Amino acid sequence: MDTVNPGTSPAPAYVSAALAARTSAGTVTLDGGSVAFWTYEPLKETPETRTILVIHGFRGDHHGLLRVADQLPDMRIIMPDLPGFGRSDAFGQDEHSVERYGQFVSDFMAARGLGPDTVLLGHSFGSIVAAHFVAGHPGAVRPLILINPIAAPALEGPKGVMTRLAVLYYRLAARLPRKPGLALLRNRLIVRVMSETMAKTRDKELRAFIHGQHHAYFSSFADRDSLLESFTASVSNHVAQVAGRLDLPVLLVAGERDEIATLPSQQRLLALLPDGELKVIPGVGHLIHYETPEPAARHIRSFLKDHPA
Repeated sequence: MDTVNPGTSPAPAYVSAALAARTSAGTVTLDGGSVAFWTYEPLKETPETRTILVIHGFRGDHHGLLRVADQLPDMRIIMPDLPGFGRSDAFGQDEHSVERYGQFVSDFMAARGLGPDTVLLGHSFGSIVAAHFVAGHPGAVRPLILINPIAAPALEGPKGVMTRLAVLYYRLAARLPRKPGLALLRNRLIVRVMSETMAKTRDKELRAFIHGQHHAYFSSFADRDSLLESFTASVSNHVAQVAGRLDLPVLLVAGERDEIATLPSQQRLLALLPDGELKVIPGVGHLIHYETPEPAARHIRSFLKDHPA
């Protein structure tokens, strides 16, 4: 018979078993490429149940937002892997630009029959894609939620030097022969340094979970060229570029200690929005979706209650 050491406790589960019961996976073919997506049905549909389309961040996939989805059991959440990431094919002949990803959002919504009552949520790079899509497609969704939004130019300000170093890193990886180029991009030490830099929690088990997620999924990209194109898009664009054209309610969920999307830049972005609301989560940085999904979900639910379909 198995025994349990009374001095130890099982590792915490960071995603509930109930989420699996809500989950279904599917694929859709768009412009000849296969797009993988996951749907999380509400445990119980209520008058406040909304359909939320989630756009993940750079080098991520749908796994990154699972803890947020888990905290919204009354919502229907649809999360595709963006083309070029996770289990989705890269675009065939098209550049992986913000505009092309916006066209993908439009095509995906049409293929899945998602109408203007759809809530659009973007995290990090996904916030850029989502905001630019809304600016170019007024009335397509309502409202808009941006988590850790990229609110200012990445190549300017105090973080500009680090961004330029990252640009060189991705360019070098793309120009090297295939095997060493991929080895550089998937280097566990580099991935771990990125993960350590972004994580702010002091909870050792949660930090281990975050590092495990990054090691498992951060390198799930289609090829080096599409990755470089996506990275270039992520540092060449930002939400503030189109803020004045976002003529719908917008929720910004920011991390107090975010060094990528800094709090002052979020406050400046808020001032540019016609109808914006900013919620700041203390003690967290750019990994709200991993470290503080509960308060993020509370802000989302409250915002949607204030802006019903």
